[in-house]
Amino acid sequence: MGGANDSMPHFVLVPLMAPGHMIPMVDLGRLLAARGATVSLVTTPANAARIKPLVDGGAEAAGIPIRFVVFEFPCAEAGLPEGCENFDSLPSHNFSKPFFTAISLLREPLETFLREVHPRPSCMITDFCNWWTSEAARELKLPRFIFHGPCCFFILSSHNIYRHRAYDGVEDEFEPVVVPGLPQRIEVSRAQAPGWFAGWEEMQERVYKAEETAAGAVINTFHELEADYVERYAEATGKAVLPVGPLSLCNKDAASRAARGKASSVGEDEVSRWLDGMEPGSVLFVSFGSLVRTQPLQVIEIGRGLESSGRPFIWVIKEAERRCPEVEEWLSEGFEERTGARGMIVTGWAPQMVILSHPAVGGFVTHCGWNSMLESVSSGVPMITWPFFLDQFLNEKLVVEVLRIGVPVGVKIPYHYVGEGGVAVGRDAVEKAIVSLMEGGEEGEGRRTRAKEFGEKAGKAMAEGGSSYENLTLLIQFATEHTAGNDM
Repeated sequence: MGGANDSMPHFVLVPLMAPGHMIPMVDLGRLLAARGATVSLVTTPANAARIKPLVDGGAEAAGIPIRFVVFEFPCAEAGLPEGCENFDSLPSHNFSKPFFTAISLLREPLETFLREVHPRPSCMITDFCNWWTSEAARELKLPRFIFHGPCCFFILSSHNIYRHRAYDGVEDEFEPVVVPGLPQRIEVSRAQAPGWFAGWEEMQERVYKAEETAAGAVINTFHELEADYVERYAEATGKAVLPVGPLSLCNKDAASRAARGKASSVGEDEVSRWLDGMEPGSVLFVSFGSLVRTQPLQVIEIGRGLESSGRPFIWVIKEAERRCPEVEEWLSEGFEERTGARGMIVTGWAPQMVILSHPAVGGFVTHCGWNSMLESVSSGVPMITWPFFLDQFLNEKLVVEVLRIGVPVGVKIPYHYVGEGGVAVGRDAVEKAIVSLMEGGEEGEGRRTRAKEFGEKAGKAMAEGGSSYENLTLLIQFATEHTAGNDM
């Protein structure tokens, strides 16, 4: 980079090409660049176009350059349809393994870049799923931190389940098993967790071996939220563990918050004006992230639960879900007319951070993806938890059983066990959870108080002198020292 100071650290970030992994990695890059580091972010043409608004709206506007290192994505070589450069663009989950194969094929161009770029990289930060980066780091004698997008509670639980072989001898995949090595009793079934590597034993082994060679872990959480789990994970791995989140809080202005994710299908001003007309804490926000595909009958049951609850709401429905004949027919029968001015349906993508940070929002129905949950925590908003797969069931247990800022809707099994056309939760359970969260008497008031307190702690963690700010300082110091001692 022209004019760069060779004494400053140069971080190379290698995210997993999936929204929930890529967006916080971009936020991390912005924070590092704002502190004076040189940052190169590895991506592909389609993904570069998607994340450019995140950078344009924040880092570049503040004069903080982040360099995109754009590699062609080897779709054809891995057996993927052209254009499938992100996990959420795959036609079906049957393409998951070819997708990870394609990502691993980026090793050669990455090594070439690392050898030739100036200033020389000081440190790599790579998604924990990108196990193949450990080989590149070893070849170039380059220190590497792994980046964990999920919460530390999930990471530690998965680590302990794997290391202690907690599921060995358990034939029923729905039988709850106690997670070893946690400060409290947490039970989870094989079907619920860890889930991501079910049938992926070879990749799982590679991921854990790659973790052993890392200098440490960077996690999108904050110490005050997960102190016990951060400390136990550091003990279990013998590595430095640096919570540096909530990374979403680097988006300080409305434009940056609105730019996270895809382009919104509704204007930020329109949403804000609608929320301005509602009572503080009265609105329920319903959104299930980018990867979840809700079955048509389940969409209808959610709507019926919202209607019978009598509560104001903003409900995000994906375009593919709304186009289903059953959903279109049901909506055409007068749902929007019956809910009137107290309901807003957003088709497509909504400016989630803008909505959650508005004082009118008092609850969030979430799929339990960690980015969404952490945004809710940062905004002091309690949650209704509706897990679907991957880390989401353990995320639910953290929020409901440990932090006590959530109400479970009652989902017990991953969505793919429900089957095509199935319903995991009916309208009555949806209504019951809404009433419990938004009213809930003394228990509900305690939940709201705890959520608000965690929101305040999140802001302090990211502010100068806070725990996450200081952990980022430690990361920069580590890379600076490596730069100073690097004679290559």
